[in-house]
Amino acid sequence: MRNIKVIVLAGLFLIGNFITGCESVKNTNKTQRGAAIGAVGGAIIGGVLGNNLGKGGNGAMGAVLGGVIGGVAGGVIGNKMDKQAREIETALPGVEVERAGEGIRLVLGENAVRFDTNKSSLTPTAKANLDKLVSVFEHYPDTNIRIYGFTDSTGSAEYNLKLSEQRAASVRSYLSNKGLVESRFVTTGLGIADPIATNDTPEGRSKNRRVEFAITANEKMVQDAQKEAGR
Repeated sequence: MRNIKVIVLAGLFLIGNFITGCESVKNTNKTQRGAAIGAVGGAIIGGVLGNNLGKGGNGAMGAVLGGVIGGVAGGVIGNKMDKQAREIETALPGVEVERAGEGIRLVLGENAVRFDTNKSSLTPTAKANLDKLVSVFEHYPDTNIRIYGFTDSTGSAEYNLKLSEQRAASVRSYLSNKGLVESRFVTTGLGIADPIATNDTPEGRSKNRRVEFAITANEKMVQDAQKEAGR
């Protein structure tokens, strides 16, 4: 993470010098120049984060969270995501929450939502922990939530891909039955891809039987942030 910050800061410094040195922007005010730097810098940050997530785990999620709005509007969205991330951590202590770009990566492993081998049904513990997230998701209705399902390496890749899709669908169905708008959710099964632990032990396989969330701004949040940034 420290290397990412160094790269981003260096990139923003060079961008700032380039933009402020351009003849076409010399007559703009500080706010306009700042927004321009933020917009270009946001694209760089998104690319770095997307690449990092792609190398370190869920590459599909990295592509989703790597895209950013940037500029002042991106900052507005980022502040809202910071608050939501803190609320998630308060509601479900021990869950893995990672802020990335203008979104949130949320890993519900064995301490939150786990699945028995070859099963896609939610355990009572999984349901109880999902219940704790419902109020947070209700508090932030202007977000899209992509649910990724995963499996351990037991069985064929084809079988596990289908099983992972069923696990993600089980979570979506449960949350929508709790009153959340189903259209907010998109599910993706990734099967045996991107394990977060070894598949050589029962404990590691248990951790890999998981779901992850990518929480991003929907179109309404983006439009509201752009309006607020333009004030």
